Amino acid sequence: MTPTKRSPLIFIFLTVFIDLLGVGIVVPLLPYYVKIIEQADASWLSSSRALIVGTLAASFSLFQFGFSPVLGALSDRFGRRPVLLISLAGTGISYIVFGLADHLLPLGIGTVLAVLFFARILDGVTGGNISTAQAYIADVTRPEERAKGLGLIGAAFGLGFMLGPALGGLLSTISLAAPAFAAASLTFGNLLFGIFWLPESLPAARRTKVPFSKMNPVVRLRAVVGKASIRPLLAGVLLLNFAFAGLQNNFAVFSDVRFGFSPTQNAFVFALIGLTAVFIQGFLIRKLLPRFGEARLAVTGVGMMAVGFVMIAVAQVAWMLFPAIGVLAAGSSMATPSLTSLISRRVAPQEQGSILGGVQAFNSLMMVVGPLFAGLIFDLIGPAAPYFSGSLLIAAAGIVITRALCPQLGGATPLEPARTAVEADPHLVH
Repeated sequence: MTPTKRSPLIFIFLTVFIDLLGVGIVVPLLPYYVKIIEQADASWLSSSRALIVGTLAASFSLFQFGFSPVLGALSDRFGRRPVLLISLAGTGISYIVFGLADHLLPLGIGTVLAVLFFARILDGVTGGNISTAQAYIADVTRPEERAKGLGLIGAAFGLGFMLGPALGGLLSTISLAAPAFAAASLTFGNLLFGIFWLPESLPAARRTKVPFSKMNPVVRLRAVVGKASIRPLLAGVLLLNFAFAGLQNNFAVFSDVRFGFSPTQNAFVFALIGLTAVFIQGFLIRKLLPRFGEARLAVTGVGMMAVGFVMIAVAQVAWMLFPAIGVLAAGSSMATPSLTSLISRRVAPQEQGSILGGVQAFNSLMMVVGPLFAGLIFDLIGPAAPYFSGSLLIAAAGIVITRALCPQLGGATPLEPARTAVEADPHLVH
């Protein structure tokens, strides 16, 4: 059977969805893993639980940071398909290792923590495939449709975050291992689907041979920063991701400490984030883009995110979290695909994998420092501190992004998305 034109995007959707399903399962449960370890005669963790949770999250992102540009460059050199398939295999193995930690408590809390860290590190090594998935979409879509294609990734993000916590909360009533093993089964199933169904999107003539010596993440970061056409947008995206990374990995601790939320109650919150993202990025953004353009959606979304952070910080009763999370999720769902598309359209086609890989590496770096910062100020100052500081960071991002997009904000017509700087001056990609 010959694959249809839509089948590659179906696989990309499933790949990102299953990746984020695993994240949705793991992240909300991490505080409860640490809580169980604390109850097993590790009272020294009680005063630094938020920081320990942040460190577990950061360990994944640190190795994703190191390997994301490598995977992006390898996909430019050898094609998107092999990189996507190998990364799926690594993700599946990491879930199995994570699930085994539930059975090792009799061996000591040190053993459990070591296994949890190893699982997160292994997933980080092969977990930088989002940039390759983005490059795949850039390969097979026209520039004017790229935001819609990248919105598909956003919808997969949202659906994974929506179903992941719900699945984790449901299966954790069986055991803490059950959610991880379920995620592993789905990952290996998608791997088999990709082996038989996924075509290559990058023709051999368009592949770029990148020396392994240039895959150093710091070198790749410098190369991305050197792109003057994307530098202001990159700065704004990094501020957004720094703040959002702190919330993503700290929220379950926050809701447990302030409101006594259980894993199931946190599952409802993350499900709201996912449901909002699925609706906006999978459906509504297709209606909004032709009318308002990417630039206006990006700026509006950033403003909504800043308001959402403040609403979380000042929430005094549990129900107040849900409208706050709704505003935040809606803003993020508009801003993220729009900014990613604007960056993608400002670089040459043959650089998509490397540049998007470098951007993803920067985002991974924010996922290292963001949770550590949020956990530290949570323990030292108080539960609201990560959210007030996050709102200030996002406001700063809004200023940077608005200044960078001023021409598009003023020039887009209702029926045509704003033109990017690259479309106006192709020399900016060189």
